[in-house]
Amino acid sequence: MAKRTQKAGATARYGARYGVSVRRRAGAAIAKRSKMYMCPVCQYPKVTRKVSGIWECKKCSHKFTGGVWEPYTRATDANSRIIRRSIEGATATDMTIIAQQAALDYEKELSERALDEDSEE
Repeated sequence: MAKRTQKAGATARYGARYGVSVRRRAGAAIAKRSKMYMCPVCQYPKVTRKVSGIWECKKCSHKFTGGVWEPYTRATDANSRIIRRSIEGATATDMTIIAQQAALDYEKELSERALDEDSEE
């Protein structure tokens, strides 16, 4: 016998209420929340959400804060990068970018000086 409806998953409890797009977004959030994530300490996929923003590894019992739906957000990546750079110092890539910016500033200063000298004459 053929299937008549698609599987609703975690949002089946809502039935036909609230509209399909709201149920779809809710289903994506519920799936993110209940997924197992990689632990930053022991590197096992055993991290689960305890409460909103608190995550714990079931293997090594490491607790840490993160996002509401996911333990690692884009802001987490940026913050960890900033912390790593402040601890380790600037990396080779950082030094390259700094040198390029300094060269651009120097070229701009030279061109401004040339314009000032031409305007004085």
